[in-house]
Amino acid sequence: MTVDNSTTEPVPLPLPRSLEQRRADALDRLGTSHQMWLATAGKNDGPHLIPVAYIWNTNALTTATFERSRTVANLRTIPRARVAIGDTADLIMIDAAASFIPVDAIDPAAADRYAQVSHDPRSMPGFIYIQLVPQRIQVWNGFHEFTERTVMAEGRWLDRPID
Repeated sequence: MTVDNSTTEPVPLPLPRSLEQRRADALDRLGTSHQMWLATAGKNDGPHLIPVAYIWNTNALTTATFERSRTVANLRTIPRARVAIGDTADLIMIDAAASFIPVDAIDPAAADRYAQVSHDPRSMPGFIYIQLVPQRIQVWNGFHEFTERTVMAEGRWLDRPID
């Protein structure tokens, strides 16, 4: 059987969400999701990407990994990272400043929350926590939202679109 596509109407793209709605949706996902892709780069090694768990504390992501990992070495050289949360059809992309928190110096409540979504670095020698403070956040859920996707720039939530 053949289908006559000549009378098929194109499917209209959905309307893009407002800046306020994108920000609200991003905050909701940051607080309820716990898996992300973390990309770092060293001066000579090029990009490095790992999947990790995280927790959100209203202004920063916290994750943990091996202290002797390539990720940590990269962040010691260039203390910036890119994070992706979601999939290609509904994405939060974060550029963040990175710092380290020794296992014995982390807030116990944060460590307990992290242990609920991943392993517990307090019981695993050789781990370190990484704190990622967003500098830029972009949010989109399809091509129709590719413009005006930036909801945070220079570490501040935007009150009007910039791209």
